[in-house]
Amino acid sequence: MKKIDWMQEVLKRKEALIKDTQELLHIKSVLDEENATEDAPLGKGVKEALDYMLQLGERDGFLLKNVENVAGHLEFGEGEELLGILCHVDVVPEGDGWSSDPYAAEIRDGKIFARGALDDKGPTMAAYYAMKIVKELGLPLNKRVRMIIGTDEESGWRCVDTYFKHEEMPSLGFAPDADFPIINAEKGIADMDMVQKEMEQDLSDASVKVVSFVSGKRYNMVPDYARAIIMVEDNEEDVIKQFITFMQQKELEYSYFKNDEQITLEVIGVSAHGMEPRNGRNAGLYLAKFLADQPLDKKAAHYFQFVSRYFYDDSRGVNLGVAYSDDISGDLTINPGKFSYTPEAGGRIGMTCRYPVTNNMDQTKAKLDALLETEGFYIDHFSDSKPHHVDEKEFLIQTLKKVYEEQTGEKAELIAIGGGTYARSLKSGVAFGPLFPGRPDIAHQKDEYMFIEDLLKATAIYAQAIYELAQ
Repeated sequence: MKKIDWMQEVLKRKEALIKDTQELLHIKSVLDEENATEDAPLGKGVKEALDYMLQLGERDGFLLKNVENVAGHLEFGEGEELLGILCHVDVVPEGDGWSSDPYAAEIRDGKIFARGALDDKGPTMAAYYAMKIVKELGLPLNKRVRMIIGTDEESGWRCVDTYFKHEEMPSLGFAPDADFPIINAEKGIADMDMVQKEMEQDLSDASVKVVSFVSGKRYNMVPDYARAIIMVEDNEEDVIKQFITFMQQKELEYSYFKNDEQITLEVIGVSAHGMEPRNGRNAGLYLAKFLADQPLDKKAAHYFQFVSRYFYDDSRGVNLGVAYSDDISGDLTINPGKFSYTPEAGGRIGMTCRYPVTNNMDQTKAKLDALLETEGFYIDHFSDSKPHHVDEKEFLIQTLKKVYEEQTGEKAELIAIGGGTYARSLKSGVAFGPLFPGRPDIAHQKDEYMFIEDLLKATAIYAQAIYELAQ
């Protein structure tokens, strides 16, 4: 059989690929349980995105299945073994500060701008078109090829959990939801809430009262906005002046306004994926640090000083006593992604801990439990997704290395990440693209984009990978 020019096959379908990608990006597929229905248990938007992919599959002649309206698959080929391509169509909330509508999927400067362009709708469409190319070329395969589509990857993974209760587990596969060349190690992901224990509210020494404090929406995002409503007994202007000075020193955007007896303080930070908090600027931490140094009542002081002491300027768990690193996957990282405080409910910190593949999370949690016991906090809503590591010698990795090197002319180095992809659902599964070396990782940030050139290149790589893995 003559050698296939995979990029040429992609270019034949370029306009359709871009159009279908834009259509998928137009859908606001953010988790919305408040407005859930039986047909859309995770919200209308994510269900619409799932339906869109299934409709494409029907159009192009794939076998398709909807699994309880939270996941689905598209399949072609024959054979006993199953090759899985694990994608997701849900996105994190768009956040503020975009230079165009986050769902318009505008094309400018050779890039598609939209929430989900890079994570994970652009890559999902690249993988879909890769399957379409292999199918349309009628190439002989010894395995079935199945794209598994999730709708809750950015939150609780209920989609894949539900899916694999009903459906077959692929024997090998990849997730187009991270970086090229090949990610064969993913850190463990422990999400939890740290909750302030009940305590008396002693207002005797407080000249600043915190009415409410809130920041962040997701464990796995660095919060880019924080708001506190406070009441100041006297010297209002002095407190405002301190706030302005603090935020100017930190070079952060801020605003404040007075309404009756209350002052609202707002801080704008920089969002980033929670796996590497240093890529962002946590608005919640900066505002908590400012409040911690004010003359607060006992309960509020306890919360804000705790936040400041253990999280401010420390994303490696050093102050918490859980710092850890290994040669396979690097540092343990801590991202406090959700904050809330009111005098009535007390304080809460929702955080994600991304821990190395050789780290023992049971021991880490025991250390945290012991520390929090002395600090008047406790852990609630703890969840733990164990680390994932695939040996370099496996057929999957050797094949993907060959494909990547042939398509790019560059060496396929193995890398480890702090993010979690669906690849960890499979015993032999890795994350494979779409972010090429040297490209900025703007997933979860404002003005998220994907280069059209990279979309096309990833499609060609995925097409060859599917063919070689399924032969």
